Amino acid sequence: MNKYIVSAICGCLFFVNGFSQDKNIGELLNVIEQNNTELKGYQSFIESQQLENKSTNNLPDPQLSGYYLPFGDNVSGNYTEYEISQSFEFPTVYGSRSKWNDLKAIQLQTSYAKKRQEVLLEAKSVLIELAFLRKQKAIESERRTQSKQVFDQVQELYDKEQVGILDLNKAKIAWIQEQFVVQQIESEIQIVLSNLRTLNGGNSIDGFTEVIDLPIEVASVETLWQERLASDPSLQGLKAAETASLQKVKLEKNKVLPNMALGYNYQGVSGSNFSGFYGGLSIPLWNSKNNVKAAEADYEYQQSNTQVITASLYAQFQETYNRYELMLEKYNEYLTTMGNLNSEQLLFKAYMLGEYSFMDYYVELQFYRNASDRMLQMEKEIQLLQAQLLKHTL
Repeated sequence: MNKYIVSAICGCLFFVNGFSQDKNIGELLNVIEQNNTELKGYQSFIESQQLENKSTNNLPDPQLSGYYLPFGDNVSGNYTEYEISQSFEFPTVYGSRSKWNDLKAIQLQTSYAKKRQEVLLEAKSVLIELAFLRKQKAIESERRTQSKQVFDQVQELYDKEQVGILDLNKAKIAWIQEQFVVQQIESEIQIVLSNLRTLNGGNSIDGFTEVIDLPIEVASVETLWQERLASDPSLQGLKAAETASLQKVKLEKNKVLPNMALGYNYQGVSGSNFSGFYGGLSIPLWNSKNNVKAAEADYEYQQSNTQVITASLYAQFQETYNRYELMLEKYNEYLTTMGNLNSEQLLFKAYMLGEYSFMDYYVELQFYRNASDRMLQMEKEIQLLQAQLLKHTL
């Protein structure tokens, strides 16, 4: 591998602080957040849900009723009556329901934050894929050039009848294969760019510099988990659901209190009339039956659900962290072994000097290329695993 390839593989190894602190990636994620169609639609849905929740705490509509009774056998004149009234729940219910609605609004916001995090994590993963595809294309383009040089040399030797047709065909096939690999990578790049356009609301992604810094390590698993507990919307959503469920218990207990009504009443017959205030009180015998028990049961469920899901998320997080550590350890072993080697370049020089036959050269070359490709793949996998570990920072 020549110096260009070595620098392409190792250029991302030195670090300062976390993955891709280059502002360009952060700017791109901000742009995607603003343009993403799914997030825009979800934001509208949340706003509609919040307004709908607030409407449940409105007063019932006022009621106006009246009577005009001109018919019948009466000597005192026609009878007229009208009444206007306003019914309402016990005043403490509105305060309790308002707090419940506020907590439900927090739930909705955490659900949006979770959706946003999912979209940005997907976008970040696609950007990682794009960066490494472009890096791979640079490497394969250099290999294609090298394969063409080897083919030209074998063609020249064949014309001089110094090698047979089999060596010529193998050299040509190797060159054709490298051409196909480059074309395939170019096709994959276009697919990735199409995915990015979709995430960006149909707009093209421009100005992406694919330099990605690889940190040698992240914080300990417990430190990262505590950070996630404090900021991850999935976990915050569980706590919000639990708190809202507890407030629902308080609301249902308040709804056991009687509803009330106040109003004005007028009655009149042949110039005589009576008017005054109207008051009413409901007796809460049937409507609230079992509602408190149901709310309490739901609160117990939410508590249990929080514990179960948190434990499951921690197990997944720890598994991802272990995979990351193992992958990083193996990657560093590859780096220590191959970092200062220039195996492909040395092999190519040896071949050009006639120290290797084409088949010996090709077999040795494939060994080092496979190791180099595996190293590049491991580097990408480390970045993707790290993105998973640090998704709470998005």
